[in-house]
Amino acid sequence: QVQLVESGGGLVQAGGSLRLSCAASGRTFSSYAMGWFRQAPGKEREFVARVNWSGGGTYYADSVKGRFTISRDNAKNTVYLQMNSLKPEDTAVYYCAAANFDSIKRGEYTYWGKGTQVTVSS
Repeated sequence: QVQLVESGGGLVQAGGSLRLSCAASGRTFSSYAMGWFRQAPGKEREFVARVNWSGGGTYYADSVKGRFTISRDNAKNTVYLQMNSLKPEDTAVYYCAAANFDSIKRGEYTYWGKGTQVTVSS
């Protein structure tokens, strides 16, 4: 069992930056692939970025590529999402999730946090 708690969301102007953190409980954190997803009002939850168990492999949605960076620190049981050059369309609730293998599919993630709100003003 893994429990995930996101933090770091907030209100930022367009062009600004935020760093999201996701703290995980449990001794097996390093065995999981980790992902970030987001859900805007009235829209489905969508994939943002994922990182493999070691942190050596990452993958991004086209909409955030070059602006967002996912990373993890297995010693701290934490995964991060550095978000730069934020746009109003990045406004959403951001969720971290854990999966048994690398995936961009929402349904293949087993554990989810409750999310943190990111609002980007124009």
